[in-house]
Order: sequence, then structure tokens, then C-alpha cells
Amino acid sequence: MTLSIIERINNLFNNRKARKTFLKLRIPLILVIFVLILPLLDKRWFLPGLAVSVLGEIIQLWCFATIKTKKQLTTHGPYMFVRNPMYIGRFFLVFGILMMTGNPWIMLACIIIYCFYMTNRVKREQELLSGVFGPDYQEYCNRVRPYMPTVNSFFNAKRLFEFDRESFAQNHGLRNMAAVGICYVVLYIFTFVRPI
Repeated sequence: MTLSIIERINNLFNNRKARKTFLKLRIPLILVIFVLILPLLDKRWFLPGLAVSVLGEIIQLWCFATIKTKKQLTTHGPYMFVRNPMYIGRFFLVFGILMMTGNPWIMLACIIIYCFYMTNRVKREQELLSGVFGPDYQEYCNRVRPYMPTVNSFFNAKRLFEFDRESFAQNHGLRNMAAVGICYVVLYIFTFVRPI
């Protein structure tokens, strides 16, 4: 039986060797893509793209200050509304930067690649979290959607904006914020300051 294109792509995203290789090369790859988009930046798209990207960074930082990876099932902060807010935040962060080019093909490629990445990563993560947290995680999954935010029985206004310094530090929140800030400055310079 031949595999469909979608099954082949999913297999690639779940291939352990390919994932390990990508993990090792992710920083150089991100830097190469970043450098390649610099000459494509469009002044008209800078502010809309920046707004989308900053929204993504805020969501990601909110997750960093909330989640205790594999130690405790996180059901507060952004996790009250959706099971995978960090991946959603990361999508907006990256998509906003690519949006600054104004190129619909680049934006479409980002959407397609990220959807494959996110759905396959989340599937693997769900299996792991089911093993770690058992029935509690299953109950959480039954009440909270994976990607579309909703208000549900986990909503607790008192736990909405909790900020755990230890979680933020463990998840490298400050380093992430500094790196993203530097990217925004470089993007601004290449969009508005560079000589034509």
C-alpha cells in the first residue's frame, strides 16, 4: 500500500533521526532563514507583522511563567483556555516576522510547515503527558481543546495571571525575551534604516 503525501510528511516529522538532526541544526537554520528574509522586508508590512509577532511572544512568555514541565499538570494561565498555548504563541511569533515580508507564499509555507510540526509534536507530547499524569491529563484533555481557545470549567480568574519566577527562569524566559528583542531591532534597522 502506498502512503499519501500527507502520511509521508507526517512520517518525516516523526522520524527520530530527522528530529535529532533538526534539533542540532535548528539555531543555524533559524539564523539562515532570518538572514534570507532581511532583504525581503516591506515597510508597509512591518507594523502589522510586528503586532502579530509581539502577540505571539507575549503568549509564549506567559506560558514560560506558568508551566512546570513534567513536574505538575499545568491547568492555569493560558492553559485554562487551550492545551497548547505555547505552540500557538510560537506560531504567531514566527508568522509575524515572516509577515513583514508581505510575501503571501512565504506566509503560506510557514502555515503549512508549522501545522505539520505542531500537530505531530503535540501528538507525541500527549502520549508522554498521558503516561506522566494519567487520568488527570485525560480529564484535562476532555475539557480543554488542543488549539481553539474556549472558556471551560478550568477557568479561575485568580490563577489567570500567576507569574512563577522559577518556571520563567527554568524555561529561559529572559534569554528568549532578549533574543526576540534583538531580532526586532535588526528587523527594524533592515526595514527603515538601511541605505537603499
